[in-house]
Amino acid sequence: MNFSFSAFVLMFSLASACAMAQAPAQGPGQEPSPVPGQEPAQVPAELPAQHPAVAPPIAKDQDRLPKQELTAQILYQFLLAEIAAQRGQFGLAAGAYLDLAKSTRDPRIVRRAAEMAFHARQYDPALEAIRLWLELEADSAPAKQMRATLLLASGRIDELAAILARDVEAQGPRAGDALLQMARAFARYPDKAAVQRLFELLTQPYPGLAEARFVRAQTALGAGDAVRARSEIDQAMQLRPNWELAALFKADLLPRGAEQLEFLKAWLAANPEAQQLRLGYARALVGEKRYTESRVEFRRLLEANPDNAEMLYAVGILSLQVNDATEAEQPLKRFVAIGRGDLNPARFYLGQIADQAGRLDDALAWYDQVDAGEHALPAKIRAAQVLLRQNKLDAARERLAAAHAATPGEVRLVVAEAQLLRDANRHEEAFAFLNKALEVQPDQPEILYETALAAEKLEHLDLMERHLRRLIVLTPDSPQGYNALGYSLADRNLRLEEAAQLIDKALSLAPNDPFILDSKGWVLFRQGKLAEALAALQKAYAQKPDAEIAAHIGEVLWALGRPQEALVIWREATKAHPTNQVLTATIKRFVP
Repeated sequence: MNFSFSAFVLMFSLASACAMAQAPAQGPGQEPSPVPGQEPAQVPAELPAQHPAVAPPIAKDQDRLPKQELTAQILYQFLLAEIAAQRGQFGLAAGAYLDLAKSTRDPRIVRRAAEMAFHARQYDPALEAIRLWLELEADSAPAKQMRATLLLASGRIDELAAILARDVEAQGPRAGDALLQMARAFARYPDKAAVQRLFELLTQPYPGLAEARFVRAQTALGAGDAVRARSEIDQAMQLRPNWELAALFKADLLPRGAEQLEFLKAWLAANPEAQQLRLGYARALVGEKRYTESRVEFRRLLEANPDNAEMLYAVGILSLQVNDATEAEQPLKRFVAIGRGDLNPARFYLGQIADQAGRLDDALAWYDQVDAGEHALPAKIRAAQVLLRQNKLDAARERLAAAHAATPGEVRLVVAEAQLLRDANRHEEAFAFLNKALEVQPDQPEILYETALAAEKLEHLDLMERHLRRLIVLTPDSPQGYNALGYSLADRNLRLEEAAQLIDKALSLAPNDPFILDSKGWVLFRQGKLAEALAALQKAYAQKPDAEIAAHIGEVLWALGRPQEALVIWREATKAHPTNQVLTATIKRFVP
């Protein structure tokens, strides 16, 4: 038959691909059963991903391939192997391919034989095929990788170590790099104890090499031996004190918190140019909520990497975290301009910054650019609030209505629209709007709460109390209903003992909530316990310098005969909240 073997392989490859689409249940997608007496091999990601039921590709360099005459015997063995593979009979396919590989010495067939035997868990035939493969292609990385996996899986660690040791030795002064590269190649192999033993053997000739100590630390940690890992990494750092990779590894071994931070800080003092470790230090500070210190480190990183998106975003967010909106704005704008990553959170925060600065048109522009993600809906709500501040209530409500049409039943939009109406002093409309929403969702906690507040504004106290008591029944572990009802009673000087009990219940559920502490101070004031009231209110104000808390503190100070102190806190609060109605009304009662 005058027909080249390479051409036949190409034709059969195409035929195999077509046949696979029509394969029966026991086909190429089905994993073979383990060989009796052998554990299934685990294949690292570095090994070839090609499934044995897929025919091998044709080598591009045809001149290097042996010229094969397609005899009847070769055709028979080839068909037998491929059909067996199509049916999931990998053991039979492996045997047929191995015979064919020996007779043809064609590297494509040899590789196919090795892969087939490997998937059949036939380790000895697979190794035999790989040896032949390496005879033909001595530098084949896939062959070396498969050989390593097979030797490791079959427990022949000494043999593998001897082979790899020659590779390491051949690298001469780059032996350390070779060990690091090998450790990376075995990082995902599942038998961590076997990998540790392998690298113990490989590193024996190199006790004074930092890289050898490092890979021992890595493999020891992978095998669960943290004590050995710490010992080895300490020795690596003694050999190379300024090695950043080793310092990062040691930092990860240390307990989170003070000990880790002290090590990172000290190492950076000696190695100030270490960018990766400084990044690790900055992130560790964030983890400990030491935002001011973290921002210092991210600033240094940003100076060295002025267009690094991660650094820009970190400096911006940390500046917001420490209430420095002025510094936050420029890095966040630069982050958006670079255009890498999710830009929506930065756009939202830029909207907030402009909003707080009174640049309402800028705020709207930023909020309108938030088009997806968790900030999309809050941005729409804040945009509506900005429009209200521009005296555009109808436009604000239209915005919320459009958002509601896109997300029907979204409670946050209902609450937002009610708050718009309340802030616009259209309390009757707010109450009617919420009542309508409550008809649709009668037991929705947030709508119940908002309806109760709207009822209180209109002095519908029975209705307010009914809604809040229903809220308490629905959410007994939430402090909201207890606090709202308790404060409302205390503010009207009604049923003070019951009000105190309700507020104490709320405090037991949220002990450090500043608004509940404000309620506690206010009920104590109504009960005539002025010193206790002042202590509770001052604690609340320290956490949240809110205008209404300031109004209450001033009133208590006035009752204690300390009017000058009352005036000081009222002036400070007025600067921060010039339009707050409760604060303004309180001051007018005492300073006409």
